Amino acid sequence: MSYNYTLRYRTFDQLLSDVQVDFQNLSLQNMIEPAQLIKVARRVSYDLGLRIMQTKEALIEIKKNSSRLPNDFYVLNYALVCDSVTLFTPVSQGTDIQEVKVIPPYYQTPAIISPCTDGTVNCQSCGVPCNTCQCQQNPSNCPPLPSDQSYCTKPKLTLNCKGDTYELVQVVKGQTRTYNRLWPLRLIENNQTIACDCPNLYVKSPDEAWIQGDFMFTSLDTANIYISYQGHLEDEDGNLLVPDHPEINEYYEYAVKQRILENLLMNDENVTAKLNLVEARLRVARNKALSIVNTPNFAEMKEMWWQNRRAQYGKYYEMFKSYPWYQGGGIPPLTYPYNDNGQMNRY
Repeated sequence: MSYNYTLRYRTFDQLLSDVQVDFQNLSLQNMIEPAQLIKVARRVSYDLGLRIMQTKEALIEIKKNSSRLPNDFYVLNYALVCDSVTLFTPVSQGTDIQEVKVIPPYYQTPAIISPCTDGTVNCQSCGVPCNTCQCQQNPSNCPPLPSDQSYCTKPKLTLNCKGDTYELVQVVKGQTRTYNRLWPLRLIENNQTIACDCPNLYVKSPDEAWIQGDFMFTSLDTANIYISYQGHLEDEDGNLLVPDHPEINEYYEYAVKQRILENLLMNDENVTAKLNLVEARLRVARNKALSIVNTPNFAEMKEMWWQNRRAQYGKYYEMFKSYPWYQGGGIPPLTYPYNDNGQMNRY
């Protein structure tokens, strides 16, 4: 929401110095009190609106669902949650066959089988004597076995003559990537510290936030939030700043002069003629300053033209997208009006 990219600023002390040059006699007599004039500069800045303020950004750390806003915070433009996500993506690959060392040694099963020692299940557990394999004829007294197995026959382990075996191992290869992502917060309250066109007021998001006093509260326990905001007109040392523009400077200077003469008039000084002159110049300077501040710059005018073009395109051409003659280039495509060299595209 930064409109005046080239707007410069100066301190209130520099503004007061220019006024004191015009009121040399009053300045030499110490009849100008700077403390009474700071509120005049603040009032003029408020009259000119948010467009003269500095667009700033900050990264605040949320702990226990809250965090303090910057000291120069004035109006929030938008807020985004900073996060990262890790994804594992498989890639195209073949089959990887690996040879594994021999598991058991090769041996031959004995020809004579004892039902009490060599069987997989001891017949005594079924209540059958050990000298016979009667448990095979009494399946109701014994645990069930597959159809190809018997309680009286010990199963054999079939291996090749070399005594080794193989396992087929498939290795799944992939790529692990970590992405940094941003998603907006939904502001559940709209107060004077939030810009009227802030997208966080209308976005659908599972995470919510609200501003109360000098703090931001969120539904997140811990997070890093990027905010863009309009800051107070103050420098790093806390000094009051005012715009430094040839047309806007006169508005500030005449407003300060009008307050100085008004204070003198209240002290029974004969400055009526000077006050009338300054107030007439003040009205003209205010109209010029508001005209300069409210005039859209080139970037805003280009964006406005582009939005109007999109609206007309959607109204008159969007309905013909499904027609085959449209696919052949009968209607010029919707492209950006300017190329990389700053020249308008030709259709």
